[in-house]
Amino acid sequence: MIYRNRFITDKIQRYLKYFPVVVLTGARQVGKSTLLKHLLGETHEVVVFDPVMDIENARKEPELFFQNHTGPLVLDEIQYAPELVPVIKRLVDEEKEPGKYVITGSQQWGVLQTISESLAGRAVLLHLMGYHLPEASSAPIQERWIEGVIQRGRIDTLPHKRFSLPTTLLNQLYRGQLPGVQELPIDVVPGYLDSYIRTYIERDVRLMAEISDMQMFGRFFRLCGALSAQEINFNQLGRDIGVTPQTAKRWVDILRMTFQWIELPAYSGNTIKRVSGRPKGFFPDTGLLCNSLFLSTPEALPSHPQWGSIIETYIVLDIIKTLTTMQPGAGIYHWRSHGGAEVDMVLEQNGVFIPIEIKSTTRPSKKDTLGIRAFRDTYPHLEIGDGIVVHLGTNNYKLSDNETAIAYSDL
Repeated sequence: MIYRNRFITDKIQRYLKYFPVVVLTGARQVGKSTLLKHLLGETHEVVVFDPVMDIENARKEPELFFQNHTGPLVLDEIQYAPELVPVIKRLVDEEKEPGKYVITGSQQWGVLQTISESLAGRAVLLHLMGYHLPEASSAPIQERWIEGVIQRGRIDTLPHKRFSLPTTLLNQLYRGQLPGVQELPIDVVPGYLDSYIRTYIERDVRLMAEISDMQMFGRFFRLCGALSAQEINFNQLGRDIGVTPQTAKRWVDILRMTFQWIELPAYSGNTIKRVSGRPKGFFPDTGLLCNSLFLSTPEALPSHPQWGSIIETYIVLDIIKTLTTMQPGAGIYHWRSHGGAEVDMVLEQNGVFIPIEIKSTTRPSKKDTLGIRAFRDTYPHLEIGDGIVVHLGTNNYKLSDNETAIAYSDL
């Protein structure tokens, strides 16, 4: 598999200089192990843990494990060896050596939650997702245009193309952003993703949660694909699958804690009674999303009822990936009034809000800024920067004095 440089690399290297423990989280198969082997293979010993085998008796004899491994370590998938965490805490307190331990995990609870609590001030947490659009194109690392807009709050000059797209948009959406599918023939991709989902449900979920009907949970997983880019209603979700709202909420929490579901909280400001408070949920990968919708070819996407949701999921994920590499990051929300006005994403940094609308058209017009203008009218005392309408065309142009249409490939 071709190695593609990841934009988060600089952030990892920076933190290794100051923190004894760097924790890299992310869903299965997003490239955590590959990235760290490429980055630290010559300076750190890599130990990969297993849910079945007790690698080097790490679970049974954690003290002995560290006596046998005294150098800098990459501890891959540490959720399978939670007994190591108390020993790491003690060693970190004794050694105070920056960059000594790099830990990965694909679950947000259990051992990773223990690490964040017991190693507060000693460990820093980073998150890796599937390929960002420029990463998939092997583009050189540089400031992403959206990053500059967030930091300045204004659009000074329109962006220009910085890289060529590797494939057509339909193929990108259908293939998804997991590293393992990038070189596969397009007709083989569904088999890879079917295996991914089956392994996730039969191994990861089975090990971490008490679910009596795994087949029902598999149906639930696919149903959530149909709800990507929508507000979450647990009552409706439970009725659709035949479980209680409490069970639906618990199962969504399992997806979220294993990085298979991403939520944007609702922005309310000081008008709580006039706007929705429900979070908006997203599948973490458009390939998995298309697979859950049983789409057979890339060409079937534009005519599917979920086409707009697929596009919104893709662009929201790509913006989030940019934000995870920023120093510092930004607040991320969605917004919808009870009257029906909505903004797909609202970014916040330094007290400035950037509203972003996402459209599946190639030529948006001023009418596509209605949600952005409603957001401005609702919060006249907020400092709201230039609004952005992201679209599927190739041109960037002004829609008004403070709203701009930006091609998705320029984000």
